[in-house]
Amino acid sequence: MPELRWGHVHDQIIEVLNHRPTDVAGVVEDLAALQKLLEAATPSDSDNPVADFNHLYWVITSTIDERLQAGEFADPDFLTLLDIEFAERYFAALRCWGNRGDTPAAWEVLFSRLRDESVRSLPSAAAGVNAHINYDLPFALLSTWAKLGSGPDNDEQHRDYLYINEIFFDRIPQLRRSYLSSWQICLDRLNGQVDDWYQNRLVEFTRDIAWRDAARMWPMRDDPTVLESERLRMDRHTAFLGWALLSPVGSLLQ
Repeated sequence: MPELRWGHVHDQIIEVLNHRPTDVAGVVEDLAALQKLLEAATPSDSDNPVADFNHLYWVITSTIDERLQAGEFADPDFLTLLDIEFAERYFAALRCWGNRGDTPAAWEVLFSRLRDESVRSLPSAAAGVNAHINYDLPFALLSTWAKLGSGPDNDEQHRDYLYINEIFFDRIPQLRRSYLSSWQICLDRLNGQVDDWYQNRLVEFTRDIAWRDAARMWPMRDDPTVLESERLRMDRHTAFLGWALLSPVGSLLQ
């Protein structure tokens, strides 16, 4: 019998992943439950690559939920459904990996390093963000637009989408520093705000590409052959970037 991918917490992780949240608060709860289990999956190294990304995702989504409850989004139905569709793609990839299914290469490059203690926290989180934004987000947008009967030309929804960039800008600097060792923190202080500016621009750029990719595929939404071809292409490209981020050279650039 093959070893369980999630070790002694395998069944508990699969149980969480089989739950589909109905609102952003539910996504936050599932991410929090996963965090504890992912950390327990590698007893000798609770700070594993998958847990590193999951923590970042939980922080960002928790902040989105706070601002959603505060009424800061113009179209809360769009934002809520997009958040659920987006999370479901991550949860589905985790399910596939745990059950030895056909895991997207974009995610497999991170999940396969679960027990690799040589991979540092910051590149792990970056590789997860790469997979989730560059591969998952365009298809989450397509699904959301289809279910709401809207599309990429809805200016109100696009403004809400761009507002999420501001949440990244607020939370990423502190998150990034939490992944650094003491000597890296010293270098970070010497850099001043340069690293924050660079990473903010990177988030803005990649999320803009995800919206444009979804808008480009929107006219093809009823052609499964074309969409599958696009998915495979994006999966390959995203996996390559993830591999580069987790490589020794990529880690030095974080």
